[in-house]
Amino acid sequence: MNSKICAALAVLLLLAGVCLAADKPISDDLIVDQVRIKLSADAEVKGGALVVDSKQGVVTLGGTVESQRQKDKAARLAKKIKGVKQVINNIEIKKHG
Repeated sequence: MNSKICAALAVLLLLAGVCLAADKPISDDLIVDQVRIKLSADAEVKGGALVVDSKQGVVTLGGTVESQRQKDKAARLAKKIKGVKQVINNIEIKKHG
């Protein structure tokens, strides 16, 4: 009987720990790293040269791309990262000429 009570308590403590860890906010450094990885891995965006910053989950994108499509996709990719609350897209489109 005691072993069943101990096992139940252990499960409850484990679940409580998981719930507490799930509420822990994701750091801005981790968000920046994840956004950079996602952008640079995308064949269309080719975001290795883009600037990424995050403050309290608000991500700001900067730099230059070739097209509006790349700019829009960069913002969509950034929004998908866990912990991102908002994306400010300051990416500029190169002027050809």
